[in-house]
Amino acid sequence: MAKFDEAQYFDELERVGKEISGEQLPTRPGVEEEMQTEPVYDADFEGAGRLSDKVAVVTGGDSGIGRAVAIAYAKEGAKVAIVFLKECEDAEITAEEIRAAGSEALILTGDVGDKAFCEEAVEKTVDAFGKIDILVNNAGEQHPQESILDIDEAQLVRTFRTNLFSMFFMVQAALPHMQAYASIINTASVTAYEGNILLLDYSATKGAITAFTRSLAQQLAEQKIRVNQVAPGPIWTPLIPSTFEADHVKNFGKNTLMERAGQPVELAEAYVFLAWAKGSSFITGQTIHINGGQFVCS
Repeated sequence: MAKFDEAQYFDELERVGKEISGEQLPTRPGVEEEMQTEPVYDADFEGAGRLSDKVAVVTGGDSGIGRAVAIAYAKEGAKVAIVFLKECEDAEITAEEIRAAGSEALILTGDVGDKAFCEEAVEKTVDAFGKIDILVNNAGEQHPQESILDIDEAQLVRTFRTNLFSMFFMVQAALPHMQAYASIINTASVTAYEGNILLLDYSATKGAITAFTRSLAQQLAEQKIRVNQVAPGPIWTPLIPSTFEADHVKNFGKNTLMERAGQPVELAEAYVFLAWAKGSSFITGQTIHINGGQFVCS
């Protein structure tokens, strides 16, 4: 095994995080393969078998944070079902990476805001892999608006269905197939704690996810199923250039202590840790903040 070069790794993260231009993507939630500055979703080190024989479902698993998590899980020995909306090319690349890591991948395309699809995705996962040990609720969307008066009912309902209702739907479908020591991990956001002037409805969903995580952790503790969340700060994913104007994109992440955007790979280990029962057995209802030094009260 080649020795991991820390300096080279950090230099690459800093380079990519600081070279982001004002690029924009024409469609939401965006296609990663169309990005000029490609996110860093994998690192040159091997897994340690921490998730051997586990089965994971990752929503929004085609790109961004979901892609990084799916690949990290595969490196640790888990079989992974990636759930995504419509970005088939991105999903195929992620599946290829999972298989290259020596694991198995299942591609499931559909709208997680639809309860029937969530039930179908879980059913297909169980049919393929026999069980579910890890559920990562990561899919999300955002629609910047300068005023609350600009948020129409359709946008409000859509944002809540994708970001929050999907978590209820996925847990309701997956829970009957999860045993003791399983793990549910939700993707929240720094906006749940700081708010965001342009993302009022998105921030509201992330605050609700925080309450959902803490409440579900209490409800499932007796079943020995842990529920936690990761709250990312500014992470460079297709969602950013597909939703923000060019001036916002080129300054993305520069307000952090590290003066750069974070990369999806920098979150993956937190999701591995929270999924790994031996490492996080006494952790439930908690939040891991990964935001480049944005101090929050949680």
